[in-house]
Amino acid sequence: MTALEAVAVHLPPHTAPIEAVGERIGLTPRQLRLFRRFHGLDQVRLDPDGTLLDLLDGALQALLPDLRGREQHVRFVLHARSMPVAVPYPLNPLHQLTARYGLAHANAFTVTHHACAVGLLAVDLAGRLLASEPDPEALALVLTGEKTFTRDAQLVPETAIFGEGAAACLVRAEGGRDRVASYAVRQRPEFDGRLAENPDLLSRYQREYPEVMAEAIQAALDQAGLDLSEVALILPHNVNQVSWRAICRRIGYPVDKVVLDNVPSVGHSFAADAFINLHTATTRGLLSHGDRYLIAAAGIGATFSAMVVTH
Repeated sequence: MTALEAVAVHLPPHTAPIEAVGERIGLTPRQLRLFRRFHGLDQVRLDPDGTLLDLLDGALQALLPDLRGREQHVRFVLHARSMPVAVPYPLNPLHQLTARYGLAHANAFTVTHHACAVGLLAVDLAGRLLASEPDPEALALVLTGEKTFTRDAQLVPETAIFGEGAAACLVRAEGGRDRVASYAVRQRPEFDGRLAENPDLLSRYQREYPEVMAEAIQAALDQAGLDLSEVALILPHNVNQVSWRAICRRIGYPVDKVVLDNVPSVGHSFAADAFINLHTATTRGLLSHGDRYLIAAAGIGATFSAMVVTH
């Protein structure tokens, strides 16, 4: 059973109020009021002078206490990336990182095409790759985190403002910590397109979003053989607060059991949200041994994913 051996997070120290971001990318005062008053956004974490390499390096630095001395067991390094392009060719920060941290022997590659739900895909893929490894100590390293280098990488229209956070997760094929019980995906390719330029597509996506997210959540629960009442916490993607209130009403789950702390203070950090929220839940003592929690994520295009994990 795939297990999350260790999770570390890096959040840049610089914060920017959403009004400063909005001024830079051309949001109107009405749009900013919507984000602040309705969606519950306040500020985002950014590293204006840092590169993608710096961002991912920060997450690996935080993971070093769990990684050091075990580098030889890392078979795979996966960068779970929402955006299809992250740096200009021929730069490759993933290979720079593997060389820097003694992981050049590992198979390193990018996982994409699930947009901001790709972090869960990477965990599932890592577990399946490790299942065929003869070494019971074999590990995979999943990295998440991206730069807001264009307007499209900073904004989901009327939905979310992106920030820059990163996470590093060690995965094992079997383990006693944070064992994955199920993983479900619902894909809706009819929503593929540029939402900022197609108001009708954006409207249909916003209208159907809670229903399809609820379907993915229920599918993951069914796979795990659980009822929603047995889930101690939901770890969401940090798009906004109002969408999670709508989802909670639809599925009948208390919104105070959804870890929304990072929505106003960090922003939507692409595929890193799940790991950032897991780090928040564990450091705040919100999970006890044996608790089941559910990670949920959605990616433009559109992919809706949910994963049930036992702490």
